[in-house]
Amino acid sequence: MTKIVPLAQILKALPDIDVVAEIERGFVALSEGKVEVPPVGELLFPDENGELHIKYGAVHGDDVFVVKLATGFFNNPKLGLPPFSGCMLVLSAKTGQVLSILLEEGELTNHRTAAAGAVVARHLAPSRLDTIGICGAGVQARLQADYLRRVTQCRDLVLWARDVERATEAVRDIAGMGYKARVAASPREVAASSQLIVTTTAAHQPYLLADWIRPGTHITAMGSDTPEKNELDPLILKSAALVVADSIPQCLMRGEIRAAIAAGALRPEGIVELGNVIAGKAGPRLPGDITVADLTGVAVQDIMIAKAVVARTI
Repeated sequence: MTKIVPLAQILKALPDIDVVAEIERGFVALSEGKVEVPPVGELLFPDENGELHIKYGAVHGDDVFVVKLATGFFNNPKLGLPPFSGCMLVLSAKTGQVLSILLEEGELTNHRTAAAGAVVARHLAPSRLDTIGICGAGVQARLQADYLRRVTQCRDLVLWARDVERATEAVRDIAGMGYKARVAASPREVAASSQLIVTTTAAHQPYLLADWIRPGTHITAMGSDTPEKNELDPLILKSAALVVADSIPQCLMRGEIRAAIAAGALRPEGIVELGNVIAGKAGPRLPGDITVADLTGVAVQDIMIAKAVVARTI
């Protein structure tokens, strides 16, 4: 019989899961060729500023595989609704039967995305990290700050967003996590203040420019997960000593790497995959290097977090 797991039960199980470690193991398995990840299914609703992503895959040898439906409707906050929703289906890799339906309403996607940012910071953040910079004021701005506490000692943070009121609210929430947090007047101020920058917006035009980035800066770009979105000036990737993809095949089709290649600023053969950085097969970064990680969100993250939740909700 199919087990339906409601959000409340999922949220109760999450604190018992080391999400960062699970996602880290998933990226290594992906880069070792142990995970089947078909191309992302996508359906756009431009009139509603909405999108649906279907991500699915299987780890070789597992008893289960996972299909995820994730929506982002970015006008929802004006309607008093959360911007993200969705569910994950866990199916038997032996019979194809649906074993569990996780009614996660976007929460597991949010946590596995934030955990990927923490994984990147663990392996690519500068050794001297005085200030973290975040661009954006939504759910991921807050969750990235939350998860970065798990892998860095830095508690100084500057945040920029186009909407000053939303930026102020996000800074207030992040200060409640123990950060000394403040609002920046511009992305340029974030670049001038921070050694680790995380971009979390759904921008369709670059707002973080290459001339502003100081030597030694690492940038994790996780807002651009479709071919249309773009947060970084392609010249940032051109100047980077290390450009890291969560999945090279996926980043050739969407995200900052796709945009930089299209602009003639980056060659595909220069890209390395995150799992290989974690495994010590690529890198390390030198103190003065600019590095960029492009996180488009890969099905292996959904597989890892879904399996961990199912194991704790049987």
